[in-house]
Amino acid sequence: MMYTHSRYSKLEKQMNIENLARLDLSQLICLRVLLEELNVTRAANRLCLSQSAVSKSLAKLRVQFNDRLFVRHSHGLRATPKALFLRPKLDSLIHHLEQLSLPETFDPSTTQHRFNIAAVESVYPLILPHFLPHLFSNAPGITLSTHAWSEDTFKKMQSGDIDIGITGKDIDINDAKLTMLPPPDICEQEIYRDKQMCLVRRDHPVLSENWSLDTYLRQRHVQVRCDGNERWLLDYKLAELGKQRDIAISVPDFNSAASLCTYTDFVFTAPNHFVTLTAKQMDLVVLDLPLHFPEMAYTLFWHSNRASDPALTWLKNIIQEKTESLR
Repeated sequence: MMYTHSRYSKLEKQMNIENLARLDLSQLICLRVLLEELNVTRAANRLCLSQSAVSKSLAKLRVQFNDRLFVRHSHGLRATPKALFLRPKLDSLIHHLEQLSLPETFDPSTTQHRFNIAAVESVYPLILPHFLPHLFSNAPGITLSTHAWSEDTFKKMQSGDIDIGITGKDIDINDAKLTMLPPPDICEQEIYRDKQMCLVRRDHPVLSENWSLDTYLRQRHVQVRCDGNERWLLDYKLAELGKQRDIAISVPDFNSAASLCTYTDFVFTAPNHFVTLTAKQMDLVVLDLPLHFPEMAYTLFWHSNRASDPALTWLKNIIQEKTESLR
């Protein structure tokens, strides 16, 4: 007997429903807490259960997933590869379940809401000071969990693990295709635009020379990796001219890059607002980027399915209102 595609789909859906029906939400929550604590006693205390109850739940989970999930060692429990594979899926599932219990209205003065924000490092000194104090004065019970911006950030917004993100984005669509182009289900709001400038130490030999593109390219440079990529738009634009920078060292963050300039002859190219602030803090000298180069935009991102989320709407409105002076 041959089954049509439609019939196969119905059978598959039925099997999926039956598999889901076997899952016990309380046991999945127990598994998530065990993954965090790696200790039965601490997990039992957090869950307000006896150690015996937690052990029984673990035994059922092992049958359900056909895996030991944890092995004992001298310091408690160690998660198996299967358990580590399940952890991000559990985090996403529980996040979405938490959304079901959120009230339809949002009262900042009484909420205990937790926001997960991903941000590129320069956002901390440049943008957070403009809205963070107002955020906590109006919602004293909220909690913020910040995360480094990475190549997985948009995926985490799609899964619900990240609420909003703030990073720099190239304005021209063709430039963005080379560097960072958000998925179509990610919404965005420009915060402010910035141009690129250069940082060097105060007694850098280049300060006695004519500052030109040729002079710039004769220097060795420090580069910040962005989204795991050591090339950014400036390098693509230089390549179009048949030129390239000599990257001496790549580092993971802006502050590390700037600090290297205090005791080396490296040049660091970064957004103007960051360069100006850091030059004062580290006694560095600011130079123009000797190349016609488009502005970038610090941009706020969120997932389209959160458009009606009252908590996220409140947070976005605060950020947009309090950073308006930067435009």
